Amino acid sequence: MQEIKTDKLDAIAERFKALDQKVQDPDIIADNKVWAELCRERSELEPIVEKYGQLKKAKSDYADAAEMLKSDDAEFAALAKEECENLAESIANIIDELKIMLLPKDPNDGKNAVLEIRPAAGGEEAALFAAELCRMYRMFAERRRWNVEDISVNETELGGIKEAVFGIGGKDVFSFLKFESGVHRVQRVPVTETQGRVHTSTVTVAVLPETETVDVEIFDKDIKIDTFRASGAGGQHINKTDSAIRITHFPTGIVVTCQDQRSQTKNKERAMQVLATKLYDYYQGQKDNEYASLRKGQVGTGDRSERIRTYNFPQGRVTDHRIGYTIYSIDEFMNGDLDKMIEALRIADQTRKLEGEN
Repeated sequence: MQEIKTDKLDAIAERFKALDQKVQDPDIIADNKVWAELCRERSELEPIVEKYGQLKKAKSDYADAAEMLKSDDAEFAALAKEECENLAESIANIIDELKIMLLPKDPNDGKNAVLEIRPAAGGEEAALFAAELCRMYRMFAERRRWNVEDISVNETELGGIKEAVFGIGGKDVFSFLKFESGVHRVQRVPVTETQGRVHTSTVTVAVLPETETVDVEIFDKDIKIDTFRASGAGGQHINKTDSAIRITHFPTGIVVTCQDQRSQTKNKERAMQVLATKLYDYYQGQKDNEYASLRKGQVGTGDRSERIRTYNFPQGRVTDHRIGYTIYSIDEFMNGDLDKMIEALRIADQTRKLEGEN
C-alpha cells in the first residue's frame, strides 16, 4: 500500500491546534494585524488537517477490514476483501492529494497580478491580436469575479493595442495567471490581408505579482516623475490636463506610466505601486540569480520561434507547447474560457514538482 511520511503532517496538525486556540484569545483578537495573520495561516492549514484526518480514518477502517479477512465465513471474508480493495484505492488517492498539498507554495500565489501585453512581430495584425488577448483576459477575470483596472492602454488607429498594462485583483489571481507569461503566436488571415493568406504574428504577455510600495524601498533621488496628457488612438487627447504620470527608475531603467485615472494624484499612486511591483520582480530575480533567464523565458525578444502557445484560427485550435496540450474550441477560448488550459498547466507544474521530490 502507498505510504506517506506522517512527521510533517503531525507537526501541521499540532500547529493547527495551537492556532485554533490563539485566534480565540481576546488579547490576540485585540491586535487586528496579528489576528488576521494567524487566521490566514489557520485557513491555509485547515484543508491539510482535514485531509490528514480522512487518511487516518481510512487507514483505521482498512485495519478493521483486514481483520475481517481472517473470518472462517467465506462470504464475509469476500466482502472484507472487497472493502480492503476499495479502502486501499481511497488511501492512495488521499495520499496523492496530500503530497500536492504539502508541496512548497509560491509565496506570490495569493497576490493580485499586473499584466503587460505588447505586440511583437507582425505589425498591425500583432497589435489587433494584442487587443483580443486583452479582451480574453478581461472575460476570464469576469468569469472568476475578479476586478480589472486599466493602468495604461495605448491604442492604434485600427483598434489594436500598442501596449496595455492592467491590474487584476481577486482571490489567488497570480496563481492562475502566472503560466500565461511568454510569447503568444497567432496564425490566421488578417483583416488587412486582401489575398486570403495566413499570416503569423506574435504578442508578448508578462504577468507580475502585484506588491505594495512598502515591500520595496524606493528613494526619491532614484526616480524621475513626468506628467503628460493622456491620449487615445492616433494621438487624440482624451483630456485637457496633464494628469498622466510617467515614472523612470534610474538604477534599473524601468519606466512606468499610468493614465487611466483622471486625477494626477491617483495616477501617481497607481504608478508608484506598479513600479514597486516591477522592482520586486526585478530584485527577486537578481536575488535568485535567475532574473535574465526568467524575463527572457517569460517574454523573450518576441521572435516568432519563441512561443509558449499558438492560436491557429484556420484549424480552430489553441496549443500550449510547454505541455503539448491542445484545445479545439478557439472561439470559446478567446471568450475567456481558459479554465481547462490553466488547470492542465497547474497539474503539469505539480507533477514536475512531485517528480523532483522523489
